[in-house]
Amino acid sequence: MRIPAWTEDELVLAGALVVKNAWRELRTSDPRVHELSDLLRSLPIHRSDVLALPSFRSPDSVSRKTTDFMTNHQSYPGKATRCGKPTLVMIDAFTEREAVMLQAAKTIEEGIGSGELHRIPPQPDEVDETGVSAVEGRLLARWALSRERNSKLRAQKIARVRQDGGPLRCEVCDFDFARTYGDLGDGYIEVHHVTPLHVSGNRETALDDLACVCANCHRMCHRTRPGESWRTPASLRELLATVGSEAWILDQASS
Repeated sequence: MRIPAWTEDELVLAGALVVKNAWRELRTSDPRVHELSDLLRSLPIHRSDVLALPSFRSPDSVSRKTTDFMTNHQSYPGKATRCGKPTLVMIDAFTEREAVMLQAAKTIEEGIGSGELHRIPPQPDEVDETGVSAVEGRLLARWALSRERNSKLRAQKIARVRQDGGPLRCEVCDFDFARTYGDLGDGYIEVHHVTPLHVSGNRETALDDLACVCANCHRMCHRTRPGESWRTPASLRELLATVGSEAWILDQASS
């Protein structure tokens, strides 16, 4: 059986170790390498038969991955080792958004240490239809999705909006289920995390952390492309406005 490729979650943790070591590789004998090896073998991502392989995420393999991070970083003066595109994408992510990526690693570590991430079953959409997950990894996606699907939190959020006298409609595109579907759509809306876990860290979800969104906008918030994070409702609103402006300009040019 072949050792599976490194996932985003694993690369986040390896990248954080290298960044904390001033973008220098760590040797196999380093205790931090052994700690990371143990942590990677405990992540609830791979099948049990993979985890049973002695060479799976061994200290040697972890050390080699830290070398990939060091030698492929823009500051390294020597020859780069060969590595896959996911590692290069992760190097860019840590270079451009170091604080956010370090927070993502910390949140994963806390979730594993507390046992929280072991208790959350895999969630639909933690990996999209192309097999891609957000650059911060599928475990944080799993955690956030499980919170968003908490029926109690969703009901409390809807009650808060109605109590405040606001309309129950999408905060991105203004879609109103009741206006379109009548009684069938009355009281229906989905919720999305305003501040992702990779930014906020592991803390109890407050109602202000949630935004009301329609199903389409929710899907677009979670849709990922290599090297990207999930979108906040605010960033999706900006994208929607930009696309709308470009469409208007094209319409004017063609008329």
